[in-house]
Amino acid sequence: MSDSDRTPADEFRATEDGAGVELAYAGRNTFLKAEARDVSDLDDVDVGILGAPYDGALSNRPGARYGPEAIRRASGWWAYLANYKGGLTNVNTGKRVDFSGVEVADCGDVPVFPMDHERTADSIEAHVATVAERAFPLLLGGDHYCTYPAVRGFARGIDADSIGLVQIDAHSDTVAESDVFGAHYHGSSTRLVAESPFGDYERVSQVGVRGYEGPDFLEFVDETGLNLYPMREVHERGVADVVADAVDAAATDADAVYVTFDIDSVDPSVAPGTGTPEPDGLSPHQALRVMEVVGRHDAVGGADLMEVSPTYDPTASTQTLGAYLLVTLVERLFAE
Repeated sequence: MSDSDRTPADEFRATEDGAGVELAYAGRNTFLKAEARDVSDLDDVDVGILGAPYDGALSNRPGARYGPEAIRRASGWWAYLANYKGGLTNVNTGKRVDFSGVEVADCGDVPVFPMDHERTADSIEAHVATVAERAFPLLLGGDHYCTYPAVRGFARGIDADSIGLVQIDAHSDTVAESDVFGAHYHGSSTRLVAESPFGDYERVSQVGVRGYEGPDFLEFVDETGLNLYPMREVHERGVADVVADAVDAAATDADAVYVTFDIDSVDPSVAPGTGTPEPDGLSPHQALRVMEVVGRHDAVGGADLMEVSPTYDPTASTQTLGAYLLVTLVERLFAE
């Protein structure tokens, strides 16, 4: 650009060092203020972000369709911090981290069809598959039904025969069929993954399940070989040891492991913005430890964060925690 072509804005940006820094609440609403990219343009990228603003498969409070936008906006704080020259120190882990070498791209939201779960599922599968061929796919939900097509897409994208699933959740999502919602809704996603050609209950690990399931649920766990680590075990053994065992179990005989984190796994006293809150959940500390552990396991190749419904949390604490969890995962995968 010649001097004659420079605009007043060009001149200002050239002379003000701080003009290239976006404040947390300003600028583009992408995850970590990452560059917007097409799903097919990720060959030089570590993490490809997708949103699934769909909550047509919920059985309780709607609103998870607004989750992706809220998580992206909340992540702006960590994008601002990542501009710090020389890297950062994670005081929780005691490790020095540098996000400058991590390439994250935000591919926007997949097309969704609010009255058609099959077309929406096909859309999620196709877009996750396209990202997974090129980068680590990270999906922002959306209700938990979205995990089923996301895992389908993940398996397709990496050409896997077998996928392990680590599910951090208050609920098992193993319902065979509901008289009201049918066989495809957010209470059936794990069953659909486990019974798919690339799934198996013996490669499904569930952490944090609590509250009420069906009358024969524990018998079902024994019969299928599902790896269940209920919330009480988390309290008694410690979350890090439990999650390490869960990932190892899911990784056994699997080509790769997909991690799904339902925000209702966290106690609603700190994360009320969700569709089906359950008391006695994970603390923020425990939730962050989950991400620290799964992010260090070589088998983990894709992940999502589901069921953030920001309209139920006027403090924005839920989406803030959700964004922090994903930033922690990215850190452990690529920034250490």
